[in-house]
Amino acid sequence: MNQKRYDFKIYGEESIDTETLQQMERAMKLPITVGGALMADAHVGYGLPIGGVLAAYNAVIPYGVGMDIGCRMCLSVYPSPPSKIEKEREKIRKILLSETRFGHSVFHDLENHELLERKEFSDIKFLKSLHGKFAEQLGTSGHGNHFVDVGYVVISRYSDKIKLDPGEYFAVLSHSGSRNFGAEVCRHYTGIARQKLNLKGAAAQLAWLELDSEEGQEYWAAMLLAGDYSHANHRIIHRRLSDAFGEEPLIIIENHHNFAWREELGTGEILVIHRKGATPAGKDDTGIIPGTMASPAFIVIGKGNEESFNSASHGAGRLMSRNQAKKSISETEMKEYLRKVGVELIGGGTEESPSAYKNIFDVMEYQKDLVEIAGYFYPKIVRME
Repeated sequence: MNQKRYDFKIYGEESIDTETLQQMERAMKLPITVGGALMADAHVGYGLPIGGVLAAYNAVIPYGVGMDIGCRMCLSVYPSPPSKIEKEREKIRKILLSETRFGHSVFHDLENHELLERKEFSDIKFLKSLHGKFAEQLGTSGHGNHFVDVGYVVISRYSDKIKLDPGEYFAVLSHSGSRNFGAEVCRHYTGIARQKLNLKGAAAQLAWLELDSEEGQEYWAAMLLAGDYSHANHRIIHRRLSDAFGEEPLIIIENHHNFAWREELGTGEILVIHRKGATPAGKDDTGIIPGTMASPAFIVIGKGNEESFNSASHGAGRLMSRNQAKKSISETEMKEYLRKVGVELIGGGTEESPSAYKNIFDVMEYQKDLVEIAGYFYPKIVRME
């Protein structure tokens, strides 16, 4: 570990706890670190903080990407007006229950998908053992803060990047990732990296693989596959819902927020930008930054701010851990609050209560130099597990 700590930009520092800052400082001391930034929704994670952005020289950190590789947002915006929600509430509720799967629940009617034939399963011995679970969980969503929401989008002005006329639209927003596959890939390659580097203690959580090593190339290939898997899962969810609603979306907006990207420098050297719980916000990038089940998600366009390594937050960020939320927030209290704001919850526990999260409007204010707000999604019927 380097003793020198590189400076890094912090957005909303007053709302970020000491342990999260210490985690980021530890990551900034790695010998492979070139730079980094901490987003306004940042909180403690395993290895790199959630909301941490880290630029590394020619190396990738599995826990700098995270366990849910390729976790992403996906928004479908439909021609119907928001009034569809109240007019067809019972039908929509039944569709959400029949056409989505969470946790251990799976589909039994999916046709073979091209991803199941990907060459990585034959080229990389470790991935062969994951193929069965990969196939089983196709099109499903995870636990925790993963969701499928029915609500409506508000667009106040036309944008060349979003291409929606001003108005209000019926919409679906989902959040999920690469399920068990991503988690197993992260654990496996972190174990290899730890052995190679002989790291101990907290630093071992940030074990890295050189990109030009065999293991580094394997991890990178597995990460790309996990990202494609996450994308496919969302598209299956949205296709099933669109078919059940009898509508084709006007537009679909989506983005990863647990991933790594390669950037080649003018010298030919490679930087790896890890965004663990951070949204790509390069110039004109489009994406979704969700709030809570009771607050809006923001449709955003990146401004390409280099201080943040072209990144923004991936959500509101936790104010308290899941265990803290379970202990301090009652189900009655949460349901009463949701009733007041007009949100119906299907499933979900108090660990995902709105009061367990930071104020999304504060978070967006902290990053006004990073993204432009192009529209809003308001959840009305929320499905979680």
